[in-house]
Amino acid sequence: MAGTGVWVFKRDGVMQLEADEEGGTGRRQRRLVYVPANETMGSLQALERRLAGLGWERYYEDRAVVQLHRRDGGADLISLPRDFARFRSTHMYDVVLKNRDHFKVLDN
Repeated sequence: MAGTGVWVFKRDGVMQLEADEEGGTGRRQRRLVYVPANETMGSLQALERRLAGLGWERYYEDRAVVQLHRRDGGADLISLPRDFARFRSTHMYDVVLKNRDHFKVLDN
């Protein structure tokens, strides 16, 4: 499906993909959910808190990116945009892939 949009951070802490002004609605809105608490991840801080509980910690950061790695010394890295408005489905699926039993991506 083709379409464009922008992730918008809502006042209630939930992010949503808004269709562009040109009317493109082909893109589905998705959200990352922490399964044990059924909590939608609406900020980098909330996501980092949940990942820290699963053994992830900050490895590297700069103005645009925060990278997390496992404290146990595993080779996996998760790269997240510091600006959560830039959080895309590719980031969501990266988190899910590396934490299969704890996160899922849902279509709104």
